[in-house]
Amino acid sequence: MCKLQPNLRVVLIGGSSHVGKSTVSDSLAAKLGWSHISTDSLARHPGRPWKTAPEEVPEHVAEHYLCLSVDELIEDVLYHYRTNVWPKIEEIVASRLNDTSTTGIVLEGSALLPELVMNLDIDKIVAVWLTASEEVFQKRIRDGSLYRWKSPREQLMIDKFMERTLAYNALLVEAVNQQGFILVDVLQSNLTELSERCLSSVRIA
Repeated sequence: MCKLQPNLRVVLIGGSSHVGKSTVSDSLAAKLGWSHISTDSLARHPGRPWKTAPEEVPEHVAEHYLCLSVDELIEDVLYHYRTNVWPKIEEIVASRLNDTSTTGIVLEGSALLPELVMNLDIDKIVAVWLTASEEVFQKRIRDGSLYRWKSPREQLMIDKFMERTLAYNALLVEAVNQQGFILVDVLQSNLTELSERCLSSVRIA
């Protein structure tokens, strides 16, 4: 186990959907001997608009993507993150910072907004956001959703999800740069390299 910065108890890994947060966080938590939680587990929201047969996308999820514009989808998910998810993130972070008898935690998810993270005790936290090129997002989403085998209606939902993902990524990149946090591009990096780049931000030199 590597030697960590003094008082470090929490590592946050943010980024848009399909950028690789869960995979990197799993690897990082294993290296640190810490626990790992996804913000997706903290509150429900219309998720990915595709399922593996014979499961079908619930109608309310389909309507969510088919009826809302990309701007409305962004506004809706931001409201969800700020109202339903962020208070729970604050509780988890405060608990880990105050209870030194527990292990540290790697907390990952799209709900980690840079302007909100700034309000945490950042002296005891490391926050890293992952980003990728448009081509990487498109390939991962289309491969993961089995896009080419979907119906035109299903493809339209996936297209909307992809547009929202790209727009949200652009929003996060701008916010991360404004706040001066760490931004890691996953392009052409394998899991080991990504984990090492994230670990370099928590190690003592």
